[in-house]
Amino acid sequence: MPNIREIHERMESIRQILKITNAMYLISSSKLKKARTAFEQTSPYFDKLTKTVENILEHTPHTRQLYFDRREQIHEENRKKGYIVITADKGLCGNYNHNILRHTEHELEKAANIDNCYLFVMGQVGRVYFTNRIKSEKKAYVEGEFLYTTQNPTLYRAMEIAQLVLDKFEKRELDEVYLIYTDMEANNQYEPKTVRLLPFERIHLGKAADGTLKKLPKASFLPSPEEVMAKLIPNYAKGFIYGAMVEAFCCEQQARMTAMDAASTSARDMIKELSLLYNRARQASITQEITEVISGAESLDTV
Repeated sequence: MPNIREIHERMESIRQILKITNAMYLISSSKLKKARTAFEQTSPYFDKLTKTVENILEHTPHTRQLYFDRREQIHEENRKKGYIVITADKGLCGNYNHNILRHTEHELEKAANIDNCYLFVMGQVGRVYFTNRIKSEKKAYVEGEFLYTTQNPTLYRAMEIAQLVLDKFEKRELDEVYLIYTDMEANNQYEPKTVRLLPFERIHLGKAADGTLKKLPKASFLPSPEEVMAKLIPNYAKGFIYGAMVEAFCCEQQARMTAMDAASTSARDMIKELSLLYNRARQASITQEITEVISGAESLDTV
């Protein structure tokens, strides 16, 4: 059994850790609320932007646009695919990073030719992981520098990333672009998710749910539907990426809150166990001292 001093030092050490885990829980809670508020303030603009894009497609279903080009003539093995992967810059968030990295690995395994896969990784954890993986296996490529982007999601950084992948898509350096991030589901549960960003899907093509043509009000787009779409699409992509960044950031904070709460609970349980052990050791020490005093007194009496 460890002595009283060792037990006391261990209890103090755990109490210090408990202070850290409680502080990290509160910080993550504050960041989570702040991120959700910022997203709620910007989401009406992007919702309206999405409806505008859908409105143009409804009125002009045959509009030709570069960002809707599926490039079906390119064989699957020759298609260049880009993956925007959102991980965390820090750890101590449970299995959050592990899940998104494993999900990305699974997506890369499904690719027909992994040498035509390009990774745009946000978050230091993911960047270090894939850089080391590629050095050892020489598969896929890590593109772009997005340092400390996930710590503070902003529209500016989302625009930078959107413009980068849009330029590569225009230059045919990429044929498809996917967004891999962690999505918040019901009851604060989160799961990795893959969404195709480019080419865009034509969700509404001027037809009602029963397949008949919609009776749409007359509308005109100046100077042309194509030019209007060319202006809207970059902002639409920016909003899409920004929403994913905020969603992933919220999931990261939620995961860290869960991990810190579990760590705090474990620390309290350990302190309780050590307190019992400390009291037993202290009682044993007192008993031993009393026994020694009595033995000494008896030895004096015999003398």
